[in-house]
Amino acid sequence: MRVVQKFFIASLFMWAVPIAILYAFNHNLLPGTSNLSPYSMTLVSGFLAVISVNVVIAFYIYLAMREPADKHEPDPKFLAEAKASINQSTGDAQQSSQPLKKQQ
Repeated sequence: MRVVQKFFIASLFMWAVPIAILYAFNHNLLPGTSNLSPYSMTLVSGFLAVISVNVVIAFYIYLAMREPADKHEPDPKFLAEAKASINQSTGDAQQSSQPLKKQQ
């Protein structure tokens, strides 16, 4: 459940931070932005918005890499069904190869 929560929070920041940066630049909330030309303001705000998304993604990857690997155990029922499916498909392949041997 914590993985889903981290994903939701990271997704929220991936939308909110760039929009906040663009809003701050367009409404002159950051010091020094009123001295920039509209062209420069658009370029700088867009560049910072893209960088902020990449920072959020990198932070999410960092948190995901720190998750303990031994903490997650696969569902036993799923494992049993997967093994049965593999054994069944292997058995089908062996049965289908026997008629080919008889024809040769």
